[in-house]
Amino acid sequence: ITHIAESAQLLTEELAVAARAAGVSVPGVVRRDDGFVHEAPNLGWRDVALGTRLAAVLRIPVQVANDAELGALAEHVRGEARDVDDLVYISADRGVGGGVIAVGVPLRGTRGYVGEIGHLVVRPGGRPCYCGSRGCWETEVGEAALCRALGLPEDTPRGVIVAELRSLATAPLPGPLDEFAEWLATGLVTVVNIVAPDLVVLGDLFTALPPAVVAHVRAQVHERSLVSRAVGGTRIETSPLGRDAKLVGAAELAFEPVLGAV
Repeated sequence: ITHIAESAQLLTEELAVAARAAGVSVPGVVRRDDGFVHEAPNLGWRDVALGTRLAAVLRIPVQVANDAELGALAEHVRGEARDVDDLVYISADRGVGGGVIAVGVPLRGTRGYVGEIGHLVVRPGGRPCYCGSRGCWETEVGEAALCRALGLPEDTPRGVIVAELRSLATAPLPGPLDEFAEWLATGLVTVVNIVAPDLVVLGDLFTALPPAVVAHVRAQVHERSLVSRAVGGTRIETSPLGRDAKLVGAAELAFEPVLGAV
């Protein structure tokens, strides 16, 4: 937090601007009304009053939200889903999360905790997950699972993973990502059946998936999802915003109260 405050001060001085608000993206379970982070396993956080602490140090309003929720917001306002009122954004980083826009507004659930779709159990008895379950979707399509599919160590740097995926851009199916694609499709079928979005946007690492893999997953969802068949084929696209989606979403989150006061 001290580092964030110092960096913010340097940046505002360099740009000769006055900060009015801040938006923060966190890969974890965030209480939306005060930015309290209940749990962010990939950061090693638990019960962190991030919003309150940052606001006290920065002395400006601070909005904190789950990273996938902000990805959905960014896609809805500035990305692939600008003309769509019902969408799901799937975040694929070390973990897997989801953000939902329903009838044009974010679906947040009790205290903003909606969106932990990475913990749908898709493989009963599968790999243990830190959440306490086994065979969560996250264990089958998260970063570690993608490394295993590519034959890489699970701690492989992100850049190497992306480069390996890019090298498969023109590779035909079947290939090394066949099983990975099956689990991705399996989870998406459930998400589409439950939420019934017009559009599913695949973000983060999923944006580097070979086009043939995305096309195969799309076809599987169209074939296996009742809802997708009913609507003539749910759109499934990769994010044009890439890894910037969550930053764009955090900025939009900070803009909302500021613009509302103008």
